Amino acid sequence: MDPEKQREIASKGGQAAHEKGTAHKFSSDEAREAGRKGGQSVSQNREHMAEIGRKGGKSVSKNREHMAKIGRKGGEKSRKGDQ
Repeated sequence: MDPEKQREIASKGGQAAHEKGTAHKFSSDEAREAGRKGGQSVSQNREHMAEIGRKGGKSVSKNREHMAKIGRKGGEKSRKGDQ
């Protein structure tokens, strides 16, 4: 089945369930647990995490103002307690 058609059917089913009052609504605890499990699962993939780090580093290094601020700090520690 075409993925777009399947998405359309699923969307209609979800809307109908909400209208009927039978749709599942995540509590904040359920959502927190789902996020924790997802984070644990993703962080197991070292290649994926390394790629995320590279992208973040490239992105922040494009910000000249931010990099200049870091350069002005020199060797200072950024957080209290780091020595």
